[in-house]
Amino acid sequence: MYKSILLPTDGSELSHKATETAIQFAKLNGARLVTISVAQPFPFVPMGDGVIVPDAAVFERQMDAAARASVERVALAAKEAGVPCEGVVAVSPTPYDEIVTAAEKFGCDIILMASHGRRGLNKLFLGSETQKVLAHTTLPVLVLR
Repeated sequence: MYKSILLPTDGSELSHKATETAIQFAKLNGARLVTISVAQPFPFVPMGDGVIVPDAAVFERQMDAAARASVERVALAAKEAGVPCEGVVAVSPTPYDEIVTAAEKFGCDIILMASHGRRGLNKLFLGSETQKVLAHTTLPVLVLR
């Protein structure tokens, strides 16, 4: 039924659990896995008196390295399970947009992603990449808590 599954990962423990499920799901469907991790660029910091600004280049290198490590971890687990996997690293202030774009670009049939399950004010203030993906794609999205 599904031949290409997109799995966003942020390197969190919850994403690692979703990876296990995604690999099993891919095996059951004889599907390939496409995994994406989105590194966010250095945030704009307004200058003011007494503000210490971290080095943007160091920040962006660390974010890129973390995103690549997340993708490599999924790719290794998929390889060990015999599931074809392609990894993508993107840089964007809007991860949900990169996720939706990657699903279209790679011809994915479904997006499988973890949700932190935030509720109440946390959900309102922190937002949810999962909610944004749900709002911006026409593909089925399997949300894992």
